[in-house]
Amino acid sequence: MTQTIELQYFFDPFCGWCYASAPALEGLAARYPGQLSMMPSGLFVGSRPVSSMADHAWRNDQRIQSLTGQQYTERYHQNVLLAPDGVFSSAPATLALQALGERDAKLEPAFLHAVQIARYIDGRDTAREEDVAKVAVAVAGENGIDLTAEDFADRLRSDAELRQRTLDRIEASQGRMNELGIRGVPQLVAVIDGKPTALDGQILYHGPDRLIAAIEDLTVTA
Repeated sequence: MTQTIELQYFFDPFCGWCYASAPALEGLAARYPGQLSMMPSGLFVGSRPVSSMADHAWRNDQRIQSLTGQQYTERYHQNVLLAPDGVFSSAPATLALQALGERDAKLEPAFLHAVQIARYIDGRDTAREEDVAKVAVAVAGENGIDLTAEDFADRLRSDAELRQRTLDRIEASQGRMNELGIRGVPQLVAVIDGKPTALDGQILYHGPDRLIAAIEDLTVTA
């Protein structure tokens, strides 16, 4: 009998700790491309002024950098966290992930990593549809899909059906988290032959090798 494996990764594009788990997720996507399910939690899809939490965010980011080695640049600090009239909302990035995933699910982890790099390294304001669209179009182009940034940004702003599908997906992810009794992101749940196991969150911050080894151990003992 063939063993079934599904890897459910719960995340939000604006979650700093999800950015810390990016190297592990990249390895996971390469090792299990057909088994990885991206589960957007909607943690930061609501909009609020970035000035209301900029100092707290920067302190948290510096802590993540010191513990995991993931870099946060001064460009990000100045251009994003200290931007006048900036907002904090992962809605555009979550909508973009949904739109790309409807083309090819394998684009989702690639886009998540690219939009994290755009924000935390390049200092681009990924709460803006225009910046998110540029990232999405680049990821699509690298995978042979021709899109235009202007049209894609317009979809992020005005496509009501895309928005509803994204909200439905977030609701399903939240329901799954409640069902499993897990809180916060990132979280990785390995479902082996229908049996879910939540992996220790700390393993997500140490690159792909330990994470893949832990999953392989689960497949042996299942």
